[in-house]
Amino acid sequence: MSRPSPTLSTKLFYGFGSVAFGVKDQGFSFLLLLYYNQVLGLPEKWVGLGIMITLFVDAFADIAIGHFSDNLHTRWGRRHPLMYFSAIPVAVSYYLLWSPPAGLSHESLFAYFVSIAIVIRIFISLYEVPSSSLVPELTTHYDERTSLLGFRFFFGWWGGLAMAVLAFQLFLQPDAAHPVGVLNPDGYRAYGIAASIIMACAILISALGTHSYIPHLRKPPAKKPFDLHRTFSELRATLANRAFLALFGSMIFASMAAGLMAALSIYFNTFFWELTSGEMSLLVGTSFIAAALALAIAPRLSKRLGKKRAAVSIALAAIVLGPSPIVLRLLGLFPDNHAPALMPALLAVNLLVITLLIGSSIVSSSMIADVVEDSELSTGRRSEGTFFAASSFVQKCVSGIGIFSSTLLLGVIGFPQNAKPGEVPAEVVRDLGLVYTPMIVALLLVSIGFLALYPISRAKHEDNLRRLARAAEAGAGG
Repeated sequence: MSRPSPTLSTKLFYGFGSVAFGVKDQGFSFLLLLYYNQVLGLPEKWVGLGIMITLFVDAFADIAIGHFSDNLHTRWGRRHPLMYFSAIPVAVSYYLLWSPPAGLSHESLFAYFVSIAIVIRIFISLYEVPSSSLVPELTTHYDERTSLLGFRFFFGWWGGLAMAVLAFQLFLQPDAAHPVGVLNPDGYRAYGIAASIIMACAILISALGTHSYIPHLRKPPAKKPFDLHRTFSELRATLANRAFLALFGSMIFASMAAGLMAALSIYFNTFFWELTSGEMSLLVGTSFIAAALALAIAPRLSKRLGKKRAAVSIALAAIVLGPSPIVLRLLGLFPDNHAPALMPALLAVNLLVITLLIGSSIVSSSMIADVVEDSELSTGRRSEGTFFAASSFVQKCVSGIGIFSSTLLLGVIGFPQNAKPGEVPAEVVRDLGLVYTPMIVALLLVSIGFLALYPISRAKHEDNLRRLARAAEAGAGG
């Protein structure tokens, strides 16, 4: 049975599922610490420890889920049963995260928070890992894979950003008892209900929208009795693929840089540029446009240059553009704080940089998809789930190192506690830029160095497909 090419509707259905991941990511990144610390009163260090624990548990769970989905035998294939199964548990656990029982002690609240956060992370991975693994199965076409992943990243970004807007504009509103909207506990409960429904709907719509492809998806290998030693041997052999190791090394340093940038962006916006909350919201708003631009540009650039050259080119452009406002400010060549030209300049640079970062993620993920056939030639196994889970594992574990590094950087430059914009010593603000910029550039350059070792070109991928086709014909004939 010939495999149909993904239509536009298939790409939309497939990509729409990542709304669930985007909503979860937005909540964990921007609201969770504030809610459990400032609203519920859990000490900040406890919340930080809980987030770190859940991150590491989730990262290792990804590998198990990926390997399990690669070897699952059902009449609905390897991926869809897990995707369908995850929808309701994702919704219920995410709702519970924002509606803890009243009257808990700090110790009980911490245990509740960590337990529910682990559950939601595992169940969202139970959708996200099999769903991302569908790309190499939906199409073997070199360029179509980039297009599919473009829709995935587009909906992930838009889902998270749209939920953030809803949270601040609709749910987290002040009332008589809570003059500050983000400290209103009722708002978080309402947010939890809405977000849970949206996540479940996104997962089910995506699974249903790709359900018709199940007969065309790859079948799992023959069932074998569970053997832990064999399982680990297969994982080692799979992940030892040269192309994947190049991407793995690149992801390590890129994730460290991403963690560092995420943790310090609020410091730069608040103390380096002295932006207001409204101005920061405008910067965040550019991400809506950036996601759309990346969806349009990344597949075209990948098709024209090839994936490796496109990924390296995008990353190099991000290295040049990203730190440029900071470097120019240190040289006295950028608009002063509060000057009329400052925000237009920052908005333009931010739009371009976010577009490049999303585009780089799209192309890099498409490169992972092409590793699948390369690995199959040497191992005889399809390991989509394992490869995409390992990618997720790196991003979750290593980004935490970048976040931790940000605290070391602030300590090295002597950044004051309880600082106020405009009152931090000028030399400390300067040192923030002087130390941060070379760290980011160095991490990204090393990441590009690994990326340059990736050996799968368009021609190599097409040759891999031909060799696998010949092997399948020979097996059928024998």
